[in-house]
Order: sequence, then C-alpha cells, then structure tokens
Amino acid sequence: MGGEGETIEVDETYIGGKARNMHKSRRTGRTGGAGKQALFGLLERNTAKVRVQMIPESWGDDVREIIKETVKPGSSIYSDEHGAYRQLDSEGFQHAFVRHAEFYVDGLVHTNGIENFWTLLKRCIRGTHVSIEPFHTFRYLDEEAFRFNERFGNDQDRFMLALSGISGKRVTYKELTGKVEAPSVEDAPV
Repeated sequence: MGGEGETIEVDETYIGGKARNMHKSRRTGRTGGAGKQALFGLLERNTAKVRVQMIPESWGDDVREIIKETVKPGSSIYSDEHGAYRQLDSEGFQHAFVRHAEFYVDGLVHTNGIENFWTLLKRCIRGTHVSIEPFHTFRYLDEEAFRFNERFGNDQDRFMLALSGISGKRVTYKELTGKVEAPSVEDAPV
C-alpha cells in the first residue's frame, strides 16, 4: 500500500454502545472509547481502497507497527493530531495532520475519505445489523471493507467476486458451529 508520491489517510474510531445505555457495571468515568472496541483504518487515496482492523484499547504502538508493515516508505500519511502518529516523519514517511478542533481540511491534508468509511460502517451496524457481538466484529469489518472497496461495480460483480473467493473451499456444519476446529488455510486442499 502506498509508495513514493502516494497518499494514505489513517484514522481510528470506536464502536460500541452509548455510555448512557450501558449497564452501570460497564460504565466508567472516562469518555471516548471507554468500554468500546477500537478500530484502525488506512485508506489509499489513489485506489480508494481501505484496510481496517481491530486494535487494543491502548493502541499507540500497535498503530505505528501496522503502518510500518502496511505502508511503503516515502508515502505521504495524513492523520488527525493524535500523539500516536507524531513519530511517522522519523520513520520514513511524509506526515501531515489536521487539528479537528480547529479545522478539518488544510489544502490536500484531510482524513475525510477514511472518516467517510467509518460513517458507512457505523450506519451499517446501526441500520442493517442493529447491533453486533464483539466476538464477530472482525467479520463485519471485513464485509464492510469488501463492500467499500468494490463499490464501483454492481451487485452482480460483487457477488461473482465473492463467489470466486470461496471456490474450492469447504466448510462443514460442525466447523461452522465450532464443534470441530476448522483446518487452517495451509491444510486446505487446493
């Protein structure tokens, strides 16, 4: 992802219930992501493709590692002002950020593309799925990232692409229900 002259937007968000709707035992005095699942996303502007994943609650070091593993050096990275992104300049990236408390766009520097993805993800969770189990969050992320990345085709194109991804793979009922451990991808017949 990325490369010399490419632009990557990075951002984090939290999904989970509103504090006022949580049981008293789950509420904390903190605000923001307290009691919620943290998510991290990267959007490559050139291809308009997104990559997302769940991250732990204290995610600063994890995010920098994800960026180093995913994004090629020399890429321009645009983010918000969160402290976890401050050292990106010293790690071979061209980093610029916006201060959301003051402005959302500074010329070409903005995170509106990845923010758009977060909005679509949260609308899907609230509207289509109503709520999700935390254990399955990564599945919903993968589904929404696939839908976002393939949004320029029609429904038939997306359906055929999804089918091509499952061709030659078999899932038994026992594996699906967790009664037997599913074989790893390396063990699956080709």
